[in-house]
Amino acid sequence: MKKKILANIQGLENITIELDDAFSPKTCKDILDSLPFSVNAHLWGEEIYTDESPISQAEENAKDLVDLNDVAYWPSGKAICLFFGPTPIGKKGEIKPYSPVNVVGKITDPDKSILKNFNDGTKISFRKIS
Repeated sequence: MKKKILANIQGLENITIELDDAFSPKTCKDILDSLPFSVNAHLWGEEIYTDESPISQAEENAKDLVDLNDVAYWPSGKAICLFFGPTPIGKKGEIKPYSPVNVVGKITDPDKSILKNFNDGTKISFRKIS
C-alpha cells in the first residue's frame, strides 16, 4: 500500500512523502498511526533527521545504504530521516546512514532542492494528506 503524507518544514515549502509498506510494513503502519506529530530536525551531510519521534520500531529489513530521496526510520535514534544527497560517512556515489535504517518511502516532490536550504534545529510537522 502506498500512502502520501506531508512534511511541513518550518520556513520552507511542504514536502510530499510517499510511504510504501512494501519495504517496512510495521514501521509504515506505526508512522501512519502516529500522525500528526511535530519534531525538531537536524542536518548531517545531505540527510535531515528528526529528534526522537513517537515511532518505536526495531530494525525491519534495515539497510546500510539508501537511495537518493529515500525516507527512512532510524531505530537507534527513533528518528525519521530524509536522504537528499551524500552523508559524511558514505563513499563517493553512495548514501550511507549512520547505522541501518528501515526504508519507508520516497520524497516525491519534483523540486527537492529546497531541502538544501534547511536550517539545523528547524521544526518539521508530519501529517496525513486528506
